Amino acid sequence: MWAVIMAGGKGTRLAALTKDEIPKPMIPLEGKPLLEWQIEALRINGITEIVMVVGYLGQKIQEYFEDGSRFHVHVQYIVEKEPLGTAGAFAYLAEIIKEDYFLLVFGDVFFSIDLARMERFHQEKKAKATLFVHPNGHPFDSDLIELDSENRVCRLDSKKNKRDYWYKNCVNAGFYILNREILLLVNHPVKTDLEKDILIRLVEEKAAIYGYHSPEYIKDVGTVERIAQTRQDLQNGLVRKKCLSQPQRCIFLDRDGTINCYRGLVWQEEEFELEKGVAEAIRLINESGRLGICVTNQPSVARGLCQIEDIERIHKKMETLLGREGAYLDDVFFCPHHPDRGYPEENPLYKIECICRKPKTGMIDWAVEQYHIDCKESWIIGDTTSDIQTGKNAGLHTVLLLSGEGGMDGKYSVKADLVCKNLLEAVQKILGKRK
Repeated sequence: MWAVIMAGGKGTRLAALTKDEIPKPMIPLEGKPLLEWQIEALRINGITEIVMVVGYLGQKIQEYFEDGSRFHVHVQYIVEKEPLGTAGAFAYLAEIIKEDYFLLVFGDVFFSIDLARMERFHQEKKAKATLFVHPNGHPFDSDLIELDSENRVCRLDSKKNKRDYWYKNCVNAGFYILNREILLLVNHPVKTDLEKDILIRLVEEKAAIYGYHSPEYIKDVGTVERIAQTRQDLQNGLVRKKCLSQPQRCIFLDRDGTINCYRGLVWQEEEFELEKGVAEAIRLINESGRLGICVTNQPSVARGLCQIEDIERIHKKMETLLGREGAYLDDVFFCPHHPDRGYPEENPLYKIECICRKPKTGMIDWAVEQYHIDCKESWIIGDTTSDIQTGKNAGLHTVLLLSGEGGMDGKYSVKADLVCKNLLEAVQKILGKRK
């Protein structure tokens, strides 16, 4: 792939650091400009043909990078005489980019991503555009993306919209693979917004626009606070560890009795309530660099008590509530099946023997494949012997909680590696942060 870096930003919110002497993408991080970090990340992924779109104080960027040879890449420049938004320069790019698709990066994004995975996704989906999407700790003030079951984009939900509903924590990171034909949608170099003027229209036209969901490190560093956080993440090695080219450590979490208060089968959103301390526990997982993934049996679908959409609505409530407290789950897997027949209202479609119902390991296996998880370095936390048996079957370390059913289900004769009173205590012990 070629890469295009939109590096024309002034960085008003970073004036305390730029002092109006350098453009925003040249802000230093651990001794190197942000743009140099971006170029190194691209080169590591095999991308050496780069086009930079520069504007405000763009000569500073050109003087530093020149033709790119000093950084083992080849750099070309497009100079905006006036700001053209996030897509106005596409009119010029169409004359330069001749490949089928290219990577579009905004100059204020710090990232550490296994781009080969994202590129394969783009190819397999035959996508016209692929958006990098991820959960974050502030979805309430972020642009959200709604995906269908095939990860096709259904809607772009601006952070400016009023949200009086539960939503999935799926944030647009401002990082794209775009087919060259999208460049041809901008005929003249006039101010154009990629999302508002192009992507929203393509989604409404049912074009092949997809979201690539990943927990890897990607951060908009457009504020002084986010710059400080990224510096800290670089110093403690979190940036490198989050890249999916590296084996990931994960803490798998049961749902009922672990994340939310145990009330038997919870299949109505009104019944869902977070356990005390859960948001703090999951926030600690997020800060540690480990993945936090929920794996839960939800047999109420098979029993005919509710539909798949009802479970998904509950999970949106869970993600919304966690997001309000600065916490997020990297993914949620659930099994709607139940093999035992005999319920009067049961749904025969889901009354089957499956590979995903715990203590079988299907949900764990899917997560391991998708996120390059090292089971030997990972844990599962739950309130039943079924959760512990799942962990044993998958080769995970295990924690039994005394919340929820507290292991009193008695289905399996297994012993957990740790027994803790609640999720917060369990996470603190795993991370070695017990106060």
